[in-house]
Order: sequence, then structure tokens, then C-alpha cells
Amino acid sequence: MASEKKAASRASAAKASTNGKVVAAEPTFYETVESNFERAAACVDYPRGLLDQIKVCNSVYMVRFPVRIGNDIQVFTGWRVQHSHHRLPTKGGIRYADHVSEDEVMALAALMTYKCAIVDVPFGGAKGGIKFNPKNYTEEQIERITRRYTMELIRRNCIGPAVDVPAPDYGTGPREMAWIADTYQAVSTGQIDSLACVTGKPLTQGGINGRTQATGRGLYFGVREALSTVEDAKLFGLTPGLDGKRVIVQGLGNVGYWAAKNLQQGGAVIVGIAEYEGGIFDRNGLDVDEVFNHRKSTGSILNFKNAKNYKNGNALLEVECDILVPAALENQINASNAANIKTRMIAEGANGPVSAGAEQILLKRGIHIIPDAYLNAGGVTVSYFEWLKNLSHVRFGRLGKRADESSYTRIVAAVESLTGKSFSELERKVLVHGADEADYVDSGLEETMIEAYRQVKYAYHSNRKVKDLRTASFVVAIDKVAKSYMELGIFP
Repeated sequence: MASEKKAASRASAAKASTNGKVVAAEPTFYETVESNFERAAACVDYPRGLLDQIKVCNSVYMVRFPVRIGNDIQVFTGWRVQHSHHRLPTKGGIRYADHVSEDEVMALAALMTYKCAIVDVPFGGAKGGIKFNPKNYTEEQIERITRRYTMELIRRNCIGPAVDVPAPDYGTGPREMAWIADTYQAVSTGQIDSLACVTGKPLTQGGINGRTQATGRGLYFGVREALSTVEDAKLFGLTPGLDGKRVIVQGLGNVGYWAAKNLQQGGAVIVGIAEYEGGIFDRNGLDVDEVFNHRKSTGSILNFKNAKNYKNGNALLEVECDILVPAALENQINASNAANIKTRMIAEGANGPVSAGAEQILLKRGIHIIPDAYLNAGGVTVSYFEWLKNLSHVRFGRLGKRADESSYTRIVAAVESLTGKSFSELERKVLVHGADEADYVDSGLEETMIEAYRQVKYAYHSNRKVKDLRTASFVVAIDKVAKSYMELGIFP
């Protein structure tokens, strides 16, 4: 019945008209992901049955649970979708928002499968969410909701270090992950690896240095790699390197902030920032930290010094720039505004910010996209590092940092003795520094994003059927997941 209503709604939307012309209905988020999958499936040589197994969501759980809010009882609806079990545990974030739906969670879970495959993280894809706006609830009430949702996951065996490992997403953060871990540990007594049931935790609760900035930092590495050579940059009609590239970022949340900050530090000029309350633009460049602090003190990014205000933040998406970073929600660039986008490169920081219909319009106009399935995989990459840390019960760098510094100190002393030159204290400090956890995490993230882009680029150039980077990334993912199933002997 629900599917019939959805089909009827879409049919009605398809009949809508503008200036006498029929306007095609936008596909849902899940339909967009499936459309992207099918484009890639047409470029590979695997049996249809195997492709269908890769494509479908293996498990979809919907839960409804009561929570006391003030003097009333409210019933909340939540989901946990495990898209693929070709690798275990499954992995994916939990989001809290009014717009959370089964379709959205299924789409995000599917993307997680492909994302993990592209960056060689040994997880199947999953996702979860609760339909409510946390801004309308107190911290105590959000904690109650989170802990009750966790219990619902435990009852259905949908959480555990070897089963399904959630992480933060839109509307959640380290605080909620700490509550989830605590609830799981209270029920799973005696399980030595229980902290690995969830990632994105605070450092004091088994978290890892670098997880907060991981997605935005990974986006920076990906964009930098895409512009690293003349040949690569030519795809986007740009010159190599980030220096002087004009960037507009939609969303100043966790992903948008760290993406903008790292791109700025890499030499790009952040000329525009959009948020739900509006947007600001300054062709001479915006200081990301100053904008962030301005919003923190005033409650809005608007009226920032020397910047032009945009009452409608989404209008900034149509302002000319070199790199456009949509880092908010899905379907922000769609058939209604795709023809007005004036950028050379779209770097997807959010999940599904460009609809399937919009992508075809953009590609015809020569605007190429670095896709979300690759570009925002920095979060799950560093979550993987946190999971490994929790399983090994040791902080990265703890065993080797001092030994490395002793070796480097002896090498520096030998160089000084042989050359007769003495290094300054600052130079010596840099030269003898031994890698700590943050260094290892950043190094691992950089290596992952560079290697993954090279694989996507190879698929783009080597497969004549592949016409864009999104299809190339899905081809890489399908190939890796298909080989996993074939190696298990499930498919010949």
C-alpha cells in the first residue's frame, strides 16, 4: 500500500506543469542511488543475479518505541537498515531529523556499502535514524530517546562490534555515541571489545584523534588529488592545484566547516558559504573560522563583515565559482536548478546532494562531479581506525613514538656532526617528532583517499562505457563486492 501511494504521488507530481510544460518528477533519494547503480551495472560483466544481490537491502528494521517526554508519552519511529552482509560487521551512521524516512535510510545504507568498498574498508553498509528534531528536546530527553533506541537495536541483534557498528551522522555526535556505547556495555557485560560497538565516541570513551574532522579532511584530500596533475585537472576545465580556486560551500556543519577550512589552508579562496538561514558572499574571500565564530556569537552567518547577504542560501549554489561543495542534505541540486549551476567542479560533501536528473543536465553542460560514494568516505575510514583501536586496546603511536624520536635525534646529531651545521630548536623539534595517534590517522586517511581516487580514475579511463566519475566509483564498488561474493562461493 505504501509503495502504491508513493507511485501515485510521483505520477501526480509528473503531471505538474510550468508554463504549460510537463515537469518530470524528481526521483527519490533511494531511486537516485539505484539509478546510479544501474548505470555502473551496465558497464560491468557480472551475472544479473549477482548484481541484484549487491543492489538490494538485505535487512530493513523499523521500530516504534515510547519515551516519556515531560508529563506525556511520545512514540518515536526509528530505522536500522543493513544493506549488505558480504562483509561483517555492517557500518553506518545514525541521524536524527524530521525528514528521516525509510527511503532515505535505505539509500544511505546502500551508499555505505559502495563507500566502504571504494576505500577498502572491510564493512558492509548500514544506516539508522530516528524521525524527530533534536532541537525541540532537552539534552535529558535526547539521552532517553537515544538509550531506548539502542535497546531496540540490541533486541534485534542490530548492534555489536562484530555485527553492526553505528556512527554519528546528521543530528548526532560524540555525545550520542557515548550514550549508545554505555547502554550497550550495560547489557553486554563481560564483553571485552564492547567499546567497538560504535564509533565517533569522545576521546575519553574510546574515540580517536581526527574523527571529528575526518569527512571534511577526506574531501580536501580527494579534491586536491583530483587537481594534482594537468591531465586530471583538465577533466574539470581547471588548472592543477588549489591555489586561487574560488570555492562555495553549502553547509557549515561538521563536514562543511572542516572541508572549507582545509581547502582554505590548501590555498583555495572560500568566496561563499550557505546555511539554512541564508548565505554570504565575498569575492575577496571569507575567513572560515571568523565566519564560524560570527555564527556562534550571533546565531547566523548573515551580516558578516564586508560580505553580501543572500536571504535564500540555496541561491548561492547558482553563483559562479570553480569548486562547489554541497555539504548539507540530499537533492539540493536537482532538475529545478541544475541548468543554473555555474561551477567547474562539484565536490559532494553530503550524501546524495545531486539528484539523478540533475546529474545528466550537469554532465551535458560539461560540469563533472566528484561523487559522495568516494569523496565523503573519510568519516568511515577514520571510524575504521577507531574500531581497530578499540579491538586492539592500544592507542596508535603509543608503542613506537619515543623509540622513533630517539632514532631521529641520533640521526640529526650525526648530520650536525658531519656537516658542522646546527639546527635551530624549531627545526630540531620538527625533525625528531615521532608520529602520534593524530599523525597516523591523518596519514592513513590521506593514503586511503589518494589510492581510492586513483582506482576510480583508472576505471574512468580504462572502461569505454564509463562516462563520468560517479559511474566509475560505482564500477569500482561493484567489482569489489562481486568478488567478495564469488570468493565465498555464493555465485560461480
